[in-house]
Amino acid sequence: MYISRKLREESISEYLLYMWQVEDLIRANGLDMDRIEASVVSPYNLPEAQHAELVEWYANLVEMMRLEHVEQSGHLQINKNVIIALTDLHCRLMHSSKFPFYQAAYYKALPFIVEVRAKGGHDKPELENCFDALYGVWMLRLQRKEVGKETAMAVADIVKFIGLLSDYYAKDKAGELELED
Repeated sequence: MYISRKLREESISEYLLYMWQVEDLIRANGLDMDRIEASVVSPYNLPEAQHAELVEWYANLVEMMRLEHVEQSGHLQINKNVIIALTDLHCRLMHSSKFPFYQAAYYKALPFIVEVRAKGGHDKPELENCFDALYGVWMLRLQRKEVGKETAMAVADIVKFIGLLSDYYAKDKAGELELED
């Protein structure tokens, strides 16, 4: 919760990847709050009030996952809303003549996005495919598994594209982004 708050303010893309990890962490603990408290919350050794607040945050996420039927897979609506907001901004950036560098980064990443979509992501928003690729490589690295050279190069272009989008998102939220021509 504390990490997610900080990431949401600093980097929307890192926030989304973190929240996907939290969803997986909840699933790994069988959506069982006793297990989540023991294995996730208690190791932080937080003061009682913060401990209770973090337990409540996880409990709320567990409840949302149940209500939204994403116990086994998929993402919470709060996380889908981030993709929706980023997609909206992406479309506005693509339709503006003021952001050729962003557009070039998108077109450079596009062949890799198409490849991800072809491997089973055609029913998802394009940006979700980007985050799927980033999350998948992140998970491989956490498991100390090898990431192929071609995959690493593809992900590097996606990272640059998503990084720019994330930066523009922060500017847009701060009212510092002028999209009109």
